[in-house]
Amino acid sequence: MTLLNVPFVSILRLQRLSYNLYRDKLFVFLMRDCYPFFVSKVEKEKIHDHERQCSYEHLNLLLHFIMGIKVSLESLQPQTLEVASQKLQVLHQSLRELELKMSQLSGGGPASVQGACALTLATSFTPLPSAVGAALELQLQSEKTKVAELSRRCQELELKVNTFENIVCVLNREMERSCTTMEAYNRQHRLDQDKIELLNNKVRQLERTVSLRDLSIVEMEGKIREMSAATYDGVFIWKISDFTKKRQDAVAGRAPAMFSPAFYTSKYGYKMCLRIYLNGDGTGRGTHLSLFFVVMRGHSDALLKWPFNQKVTLMLLDQNNREHIIDAFRPDISSSSFQRPVSDMNIASGCPLFCPLSKLDSKNSYIRDDTIFIKAIVDLTGL
Repeated sequence: MTLLNVPFVSILRLQRLSYNLYRDKLFVFLMRDCYPFFVSKVEKEKIHDHERQCSYEHLNLLLHFIMGIKVSLESLQPQTLEVASQKLQVLHQSLRELELKMSQLSGGGPASVQGACALTLATSFTPLPSAVGAALELQLQSEKTKVAELSRRCQELELKVNTFENIVCVLNREMERSCTTMEAYNRQHRLDQDKIELLNNKVRQLERTVSLRDLSIVEMEGKIREMSAATYDGVFIWKISDFTKKRQDAVAGRAPAMFSPAFYTSKYGYKMCLRIYLNGDGTGRGTHLSLFFVVMRGHSDALLKWPFNQKVTLMLLDQNNREHIIDAFRPDISSSSFQRPVSDMNIASGCPLFCPLSKLDSKNSYIRDDTIFIKAIVDLTGL
């Protein structure tokens, strides 16, 4: 019987046993499973004697069978090179053990054992060709080389993995420090935002305070101007500069009327002012300069006699002192314009046709250096 008569199913079974069985048990399994006709020639009660007497031949058969398994394994693809390498190492170890056993049996085996099994050897053992053995050795060396290369690559990958792990650890520490620093910056930013908001509130409060102070200053400046321009003898001269521009504003309707500073009949007398329309008002609109007298609310009104009944004279001064434009009137005591004021000032009363605009447009001495002068005289008789 040759190796070609061995069933392939038995080879797969041997492969699944992982080639690690004890030699005697593996031998018995092979003889009973792969060569049932050989066992049938020996009586069952003499099986142990037969195994002891023909161990040399059985080992030869086992060697021949294992070498056939190695040849068959060339067509099988293991799942991983690591598994293939382990199996090849097991097979190589088994071969060495079998060769050692054969050398021992061939050197010191009794002649009677060889003679008793001569027929069996002649019919059941076929020597393995040397070319197949050499091919198996080359295949084994190639597999060992591949395994060594894979081991080297695995070591290189392990070194790279260790290097990357170290880099990742360093980066993780840096990230932790960065996160800690960022949290500190965020806390500081929130504190700064709170301070900025507090400072903004203070700035807004100061701006409101400054605005109120500005209003107070403006009001005080106005009062100072009034006090500096005020007179206390019933005579008041009002200087109007930039006449041309103010006249244009009046014509355009931007500032149709102007009020003069206040003046008084005495320190504790009536408070009064003038109101002028440079483009006219009422019946004099667009043709005349209108000039009015206004009674204002003063601090000493409770001590004065009401209604106001003093003669008022209004004048546009000729700056050459030749021909002044004069108009005078005595108050109508039944008019509300001359009653005791209940607001800052009463309704203006005076002369809507005070001076024709044509007289101002022509060359004259009423306007000089773009300035005119208005004079008011309150008769103090009876006060």
